[in-house]
Amino acid sequence: MQDKLNCRPALLALVLAAPLLAGCSNASDYFSRDAEWFSRPGRVFIKNISIETPPLTPDKPVTPEDMISADGACPGMVPPGTDPAAAGDATPRGGTVALGHTECDVARGLGTPDNVGLSTNPRGDRVAVLTYSKGPRAGIYTFTAGRLTDIERAPQTAAQPKAPRRRH
Repeated sequence: MQDKLNCRPALLALVLAAPLLAGCSNASDYFSRDAEWFSRPGRVFIKNISIETPPLTPDKPVTPEDMISADGACPGMVPPGTDPAAAGDATPRGGTVALGHTECDVARGLGTPDNVGLSTNPRGDRVAVLTYSKGPRAGIYTFTAGRLTDIERAPQTAAQPKAPRRRH
């Protein structure tokens, strides 16, 4: 009789564990749908999180054609001081601007800058500062080694307050 009672806890554990183990056999379909979602190509896990800018290729080296000259010109742009209508389709198109773009990518998108400052940093990298004082994207654009690294809003000129009108 004692032998019969010793088998009951083991038998009870086996009876209770059977539905749990049987439930795992159908879980493969459930988890495979999640695995399919994560393996789906798309813009879910991209490095560049900017919505309006196409993905950049920062591994592509910056060439001399990607660098702006001291007078604000890039290959394929209208030289400053010429008639844009006579030059054809080289006017700015209002392109996208994002960190990592090259100097000429930004200049082609925004047009010829009002001021260009060229220098080098302590590491010897080229530093270009393009200043746009007017337009919808007026600001100071700083490039290091040919890539956009900083954007600052242009200083706002305070509008002069209107003098109160005299009543007659």
